[in-house]
Amino acid sequence: MTDIPRTRPFRTERFKAFVDAVVAIAMTLLILPLMESVSDAASGHMSTAEFLDEHAGQLLSFGLSFLLIATFWMGHHRQYRDVEWVTGPLLWINVAWMATIVWLPVPTAMIGQMDSDALQAVVYIGTLIMTQVTTLAGWLYLARHRELGDVAPETIRAGVIGDLAAIILFTAALAIAVVASPNGYAGLFLLLLSDPVSRLLNHLFRRRRSEPPAPAADSGS
Repeated sequence: MTDIPRTRPFRTERFKAFVDAVVAIAMTLLILPLMESVSDAASGHMSTAEFLDEHAGQLLSFGLSFLLIATFWMGHHRQYRDVEWVTGPLLWINVAWMATIVWLPVPTAMIGQMDSDALQAVVYIGTLIMTQVTTLAGWLYLARHRELGDVAPETIRAGVIGDLAAIILFTAALAIAVVASPNGYAGLFLLLLSDPVSRLLNHLFRRRRSEPPAPAADSGS
């Protein structure tokens, strides 16, 4: 019997279903610390207003991380919508992506339940950066292996530029969070600049591609 090569690509149905399940579990895990806090508040006969006031940071971190994971999942769906085959290397890129998604509930719980410090910001925002880095790696892999699907070059270019913009903004937010600790998470509002930064990068790339090549040096004697 002939062995099937390990590098043989496979269809994306189970791959996409597995990613959806992992994301759903990660989003569900975000709520568990809040459920425990509700139980503690009930045992302490705390009113609803007192609970909301005391756990405002925990509620905010839950909402932020839930929104970010949802955004990452929607981006992943668009990225692999027209991908028909998955190879081993592309699968491992996505395993790394899923690892960042599954890990995110941990720093989220840290924000909500622990005193803020610079390292906490590094762990949380660093996780977001790694999510974008693995997404970018997926785009670059798809750009080099066009046979895996019908992803348009314009889609790949937009994805690469969008991820680069997000990485830049997350890195800037991380610097702000470290410098302004313990109140530096407001730097994440820089993500609102994602579209302008993406347009700027797209303009720079288009300008670079349209530049005429440098003239060859005269080799005359």
